[in-house]
Amino acid sequence: MKHIVFYDAQCPLCFNLKRVLRKLDWFNKIKWISVQEAERSEGFRYLDGKDVYDEIYMKTSDGRLLAGFYTIRRLLVSLPLTFYAGLLMYLPFVSRFGSPLYKWVSKNRYDWFGRYDQPRE
Repeated sequence: MKHIVFYDAQCPLCFNLKRVLRKLDWFNKIKWISVQEAERSEGFRYLDGKDVYDEIYMKTSDGRLLAGFYTIRRLLVSLPLTFYAGLLMYLPFVSRFGSPLYKWVSKNRYDWFGRYDQPRE
């Protein structure tokens, strides 16, 4: 089973992050689904009530639901070229500054990078 990552397809930062990481996914471990598509589908009820536009979400291959910094960390260790960078994010106390940093970037991303009028797949 693959990891499923839900990204905002109207966010240039999110879309380009997906595009780069998809190229690094040599073993095809990750399935990318836009939150816009997930909202139209009945199969993603586990996202109901979640801030899918404020944080990137991942349903791991073992069924756990991760959000924000924890999704990015798991994504990085899932890919061969980013494995060691992701591993560093598991060091003690890294989440104490990594999670607030992620939330700050997420909160400001539209101001910094703009927003697509239509979702990009």
